[in-house]
Amino acid sequence: MTDAELRVMVSRTLTCRIDKRENCDEKMEQFLQRCFYHSGQYDSQDHFMELDRKLGEHEAGKVSNRLFYLSIPPNIFVDAVKCASLSASAANGWTRVIVEKPFGRDSESSAALTKSLKQYLDEDQIFRIDHYLGKELVENLSVLRFSNLIFEPLWSRQYIRNVQFIFSENFGTEGRGGYFDHYGIIRDIMQNHLLQILALFAMETPVSLDAEDIRNEKVKVLRSMRTLKLEDIVLGQYKGDTRGGVAHPGYVDDKTVPKDSLTPTFAAAALFIDNPRWDGVPFLMKAGKALHKRRAEIRVQFRHVPGNLYNKNFGTDLDQATNELVIRVQPDEAIYLKINNKVPGLGMRLDRSNLNLLYAARYSKEIPDAYERLLLDAIEGERRLFIRSDELDAAWSLFTPVLREIEEKKVTPEYYPYGSRGPVGAHYLAAKHKVRWGDIGSDE
Repeated sequence: MTDAELRVMVSRTLTCRIDKRENCDEKMEQFLQRCFYHSGQYDSQDHFMELDRKLGEHEAGKVSNRLFYLSIPPNIFVDAVKCASLSASAANGWTRVIVEKPFGRDSESSAALTKSLKQYLDEDQIFRIDHYLGKELVENLSVLRFSNLIFEPLWSRQYIRNVQFIFSENFGTEGRGGYFDHYGIIRDIMQNHLLQILALFAMETPVSLDAEDIRNEKVKVLRSMRTLKLEDIVLGQYKGDTRGGVAHPGYVDDKTVPKDSLTPTFAAAALFIDNPRWDGVPFLMKAGKALHKRRAEIRVQFRHVPGNLYNKNFGTDLDQATNELVIRVQPDEAIYLKINNKVPGLGMRLDRSNLNLLYAARYSKEIPDAYERLLLDAIEGERRLFIRSDELDAAWSLFTPVLREIEEKKVTPEYYPYGSRGPVGAHYLAAKHKVRWGDIGSDE
């Protein structure tokens, strides 16, 4: 590709949607003039030396920084880092590397990857990116909790009955099955995105907003968690189904997936944090593909009101009367709190109402994409939303034993139809811990 071809490609999606000032076109043109294309082999130091020469010409002796983004298959991470570090590091500024997941497949491969990267880079040069941490509502989690007096005192086992982290996609692997089949839904979504959000949600108040202070607290949460066992997990795999006259293929119908694959496309898990704040509170996660809706949300279900004066107004189902805080990460970003309220009129009829902060209605500004925020953070050296190596170790040590057991025992996933709410086993898992999934009710 020539520089001109690259610029045409970039210009198709380049916008000024975050900053709409008058000279936007001029700024875009300036930006495009600084886009260059250079091709070479990932494992060739000679090719990286050519890149270094080319970069040197454009930098023209200025203090210059270099950020390498590894959006490449994980088996060539180390080769690319070795060549970039030895042959194309910045001469007088910083050199940083952004690494995309997967960060290994288990504790051993993750530790080996970290060790290999650290042969050529310091920890503060490595930015392990998890784009879920760059999402607006996840970033707002700490603000909601630590700057609002009504939430922080309630954020513990005394008032919270359970916490749910729900991720669902309404499409299947659609030709990406080859990659997915090697990893599965637990490695793809749970062990990173959902566990990271859980750690942010459950951590103690950090000393400051400094990256190291926040990451220290997240590591403490992960290290306090019980290692997952097989009985705490339900696995599912979607099968073909026809809905509304449209036939949707099953997971193993994907040409890139082996016909006898047991890889789960759905998983639900119950996790526990053995510390004074969260002792005994079930943290439920579920993640799946080809479900009925696309969503990512955190649901906090509070305990029943003791000796509730209005019990008889709710009937026998007290779960319908508990408060619930819902943080919807995507789509239609929102935060809402379910409260009980009297229906206007002469009788005493109660219903559940939402105190609702819908972002689109409250804020006219467009929300930046998670990657935009994270790339800017990496350029500015802000590490708060990136994953430190000890965090990664702690996360893998939770999941590795059960992943190994699933693979060794060849556990068969429960099948569920494309476009459904997932396998029935997920409801039994929740019921075992006296929990009802919050996204099942009529007033989701």
